[in-house]
Amino acid sequence: MAIVSLFGCANDPAPNEQLKLTEQAVAQATAVGATDEEPDMASAQAKLAQARADMTNESYKDARMQAEQSELDARLAEARVLTQKSDEQLTQVNTRLERLRKQLGAAQ
Repeated sequence: MAIVSLFGCANDPAPNEQLKLTEQAVAQATAVGATDEEPDMASAQAKLAQARADMTNESYKDARMQAEQSELDARLAEARVLTQKSDEQLTQVNTRLERLRKQLGAAQ
């Protein structure tokens, strides 16, 4: 039984590349304005921390799963922030258009 367990661990290489991708995704989400106040970003940060702890414990399969989930959470947080910013910009453009329409209507 112990031999099977050892081989099981040997089959799971350290997910170094996945951790790099995850860290980049978290950094990108932060760069566009995602904060820990947003549930998706908080989840991404927590899962990344767990992935790092799993790496330290050489639980590579768990580390990979946590890192993958963290990356997805970070990308979702980024998408939500970008969507919110786009919505705000659209509202501003619509407000300006409405002002211009009123000005053009008053000028005639």
